[in-house]
Parts: sequence; structure tokens; C-alpha cells
Amino acid sequence: MNSPAPEDTVHPIPPRTLTVAYTGGQERRGPITMGQANMIRCILRDDPTHINIHDVWPVPEGTALEAVTDALRALAVRHEGLRTTFPHPPGSAPVEQAVAAEGTFTVTVLDHTELPGDPAEYAESVARAARAGRYALDREFPLRITLLTVAGAPAYAALACSHAVADGSALAILREEFGELLAGKELPELASLPPVDLAAVEASPAGLRKSEASLRYWERIIRSGPQEMFAEPRGRRPGIDEEARQLTLRSRRGGRALAEAARRTGHPEATVLMAAWCALVAHRAGQDSCVTAVPTANRFHPRVARSVTTTAQDALLHLDTGVPAFDALVARTWGAVLNAYRHSQFDSVRLWEMIGRVTAERGSHFGRDVVFNDVSALPAPLLGTDMQDHDAVEHELAWGPPQALPTRLLAFTYRTAPELHISLWAAPSLFTPEEAEGFLSGLVLLLEAAADGDVPMAALTEVTGVRPAERGPEWLRLDGCWVSPEAVRDALGRAVGGLPVHVAEEPEPDGADGAGPGLTAYIARGDAPLTPADAHRALTALIPAAGSGVLAPGRYVLVTDPPADPDRSGAWRRTKTIEEGTGRGRQV
Repeated sequence: MNSPAPEDTVHPIPPRTLTVAYTGGQERRGPITMGQANMIRCILRDDPTHINIHDVWPVPEGTALEAVTDALRALAVRHEGLRTTFPHPPGSAPVEQAVAAEGTFTVTVLDHTELPGDPAEYAESVARAARAGRYALDREFPLRITLLTVAGAPAYAALACSHAVADGSALAILREEFGELLAGKELPELASLPPVDLAAVEASPAGLRKSEASLRYWERIIRSGPQEMFAEPRGRRPGIDEEARQLTLRSRRGGRALAEAARRTGHPEATVLMAAWCALVAHRAGQDSCVTAVPTANRFHPRVARSVTTTAQDALLHLDTGVPAFDALVARTWGAVLNAYRHSQFDSVRLWEMIGRVTAERGSHFGRDVVFNDVSALPAPLLGTDMQDHDAVEHELAWGPPQALPTRLLAFTYRTAPELHISLWAAPSLFTPEEAEGFLSGLVLLLEAAADGDVPMAALTEVTGVRPAERGPEWLRLDGCWVSPEAVRDALGRAVGGLPVHVAEEPEPDGADGAGPGLTAYIARGDAPLTPADAHRALTALIPAAGSGVLAPGRYVLVTDPPADPDRSGAWRRTKTIEEGTGRGRQV
């Protein structure tokens, strides 16, 4: 399926479709890779505009249409990933990949008398529009290609891609090779593994040990870290993604400061930038640690460095920011990032099964709230023309188009020199436009302060101008999370069908895991056949859409009728208990 240009674009010349045949590949079959399984899970679950990816490939002036289709055909033959589909029975998830030896794909040609507006921006909008529509994994060619021409002469190839066969790095490799083919260059022999062979490596004893170690690492964080970075009264809206505008920072000031801070601390720029990001996120969230997803292509080994497949899986960084000053945090960040990357290859199905199990036991919902994607180490040609064709500026913030945001805070770092170039998408429910701008400017201010000397962590508000989240005195820190007992009460009341509920902070029972302050929920069940396990299951099912600050109580106490004074915890304690327990399979 190819997509035309956005609906609001008028084309005087009707589009036409070319069918391109390819042959000369090798037919193969085998299990899917861990990266493919991870992306397929998202493809089957998420909005296609969130999970499909896109790119724009400029076509040199004077290139013939036939040369473009020949180059696309050559890429399909060269890379098994582009000839891969995922056969599976209806209603099931694929576990196998099939590589075709030959086949066809289509190219939609949109001809113009002239390209409208900013041609590169227009091509980007065409490519982005092609992301709509879920891929038919069992039969669809993974590239939806739209060729933009002017009076018949190719100008841009705008395309969307199935994330099951390519990630951003793979698309960048294809873009580079497309340009070399159009320039008449001969491509070198492939040195990296195709997906079928990569799956065999992952299924080896060493690969399975690596996956098991990653699962253990993630479970430690899911069991103990904050489940919601931005737990606050104006936190995420229940059950929906927000639309956030892109905010782009370009700053020579930031580039100079980062280079000097790296020189002064003796750590790589990437480490210093990550430390500054985590420090500011934790500070703004009012947390003593930062949990951030760090997407990685897992391309550190030559066998996958230039493989056209998807190796994208999250590294999960849990960085304790409870240090006196910034230099100590930078030193801590180095090891933490290495540890996160080392544990970023895993069986994604088992990972999410583990997350579901652990968060049900903990009575929480693990949120992928913060994402930091540093692609500045990619070679400049692989970043695309839209990331290169700008003169460096001293300091500039510019707003771009909106897009659906399935997280709370997303950042891409495209460059660190000669300017710091970061794009940020911040949930509007958490960040006003002024606060989003202040966050990126505050990041630069923190780097400038770190370039001059060590920065006390207690001075972050003064240094950056970024203020921590405001919470009322009723908010509590429990089990490493910020919790609103009022929000817990309201969510639990809905979960048990409107029965009277009272939630109070009380000491955990002796012998309970992590004994200390915790929440107790009193429920007046009347004649309803409700148990603590029923209440806990109902609440945990509701938590993902319950709003901010909801963590399940550690104990449920069931009584027949509410007391005469239902707002007083002491009155509930004096009522006759019918049954009590954790709701988690062990009774108190």
C-alpha cells in the first residue's frame, strides 16, 4: 500500500503507480529476531502513525526515473530484510519470517509543475502521511514509496517503512546506499548478518544468556524504581495519548558548554549530556532518581552494524541522582549507561509478561514516561538533509508540527557540535509551551554552569530556572513512588463498583515485604461477594487509565458498613473487620 500526499495538498497532475519487479535473491525461512518480535508487538498494538517510521531520500538533479526504480530494485535484491514477510494465522502474533527470492513492489509517482512551499518540508509531510495504515505483516512490501517529480524529473523519494523490518539506522543505511547507486558507485559486499542469521545467533546459548541477564536487570528496576516519573496533580490524562508540538533547540552556546564540561570532567560528551538530562528530568519531576528509556539499535558489533533489519530495543537507565553535585552524577552516569546498554537485548514478549506480572504484584503501572534518543554519533550523511542544511546559530528555539505522543517527554539529540541540536516533545498536560522552552534552555544553562565548575544539585532551580513539580501535602512517597491517597481512593471506588472506600497511610504489618509506611484501603462491601484479591485485581486493571499518582494499597480491609464518620481513619479502624489481606496471594 502506497499513500498519496496529505489530503490538503492539491495536485494538478493525477498520481500514477509503477509496479517494479525484482528477482535474484535467495528464498529463506526462520524464526524472528528479538528486535523484530519487539516491533511486531508494537505494530499489532499501537496506532500505526506511532510505530511506522519514515524517511526522505533526495534525488540528485538530472536523475532519470528509470535510474530511481533500478536503485530501489537493487536495494530489494541486496537486503533480505526488504524481501521479508511474517506469515502467521489470523489472530496470532508472528514467530517466523519468510524471505522471498523474487517479487514486486509499487512506487506512487506524484508529478508537479513545481513543488509547493519548502520542497524538503513538503516531501517530509508526504512521507509522514504514508505512515498511516497498519502494515499487513504477512504479505505487504515494507516500503511505501512515493516519488515526487517535477515535470517528470525525480526530486525526492518520500517513504514510510514497517518497523518490523527496519529501524532508523537501517533506513539511514538504505538512504546512503540509494545515493551511492544513483551516483553510479558499486556497493561493497555485505558484512553484517541478515535477519534470519541474526535470529540464529540470538537463539544460541550465549544469546539466551544475554537475554536472561537483561530480563533480570529490567525486573530490578521495575520492582524498585519510580513507576511514573511525572506523578503530580496535573499528570497524564487517563487512558489517552496527547498531541505534542515539536520544539527544536539549536545552540552554539550549548555545544561549547558541553564540550568544555566534558573536557573539565574528563568524561565523554554523551555521558555529560545524559547526566544533565537525567538531572533536569529528576529535578523537574521532584524525584530522587531518573528512569529513562534510551532507544538503542544494538549495533555495537560488526555483525549487525550495517544490517538492514530492526535491532531497536530499549535500554532502560535508572540513575540515582541523589548526589551532592553534578560531577559525581557524571561519574555515576558512565557506569549506569554502560550497564543499561549491556542489558538492552531481550525476548520482548517475556519482558512484557514480566512487567505485567511485577506491576500487578506491586500494584502499579510502569510508564515509559521519558525517552532520550541520542543519534548524534551517527555519521552526518545518515542523519538526513533536514538535520544538516542549517547554519549553526548562537541559541534558537523553534516550534514545529504536532504529533501524537505515547510518552510524556521525548527527546532526540541530532548534534552536539558545533551546536547542540535537540528536538523535544513534551506532554502539554505537564509542560506549558513556556515550560517546555524553559526546560531546553535550562539544559543549556546547566551545561554552561558545569563548564565553569561543579554544580551543587541543590542549586538546580537557581541555575536552570526549572522548578520542581508542585504537589500538595497530601501526596506521599511510598515504595519509591509519589502517591496521591485521594486518587487511589477514587480509582479504587470506581474499581469496586462505587462501594464506600477510605484510604489511609498506616504502618505496614509486621513481616510484610518492605515493612514501613503504606496505604491501607477500607472497603464497606455490604453483602457484595468481594475479597481483597478481587479488589486488588479490579484496581490494577484500572490503574493504567486511572490518572496520576495511583499505587495499589498494601492492605485491603473489608467491613460490612461504613462508619458514621467516613472521613476519619480511626472510625474505620473501629469497625468490625470481615476479611483483610494484601490481595496479592498472601494474607496479612
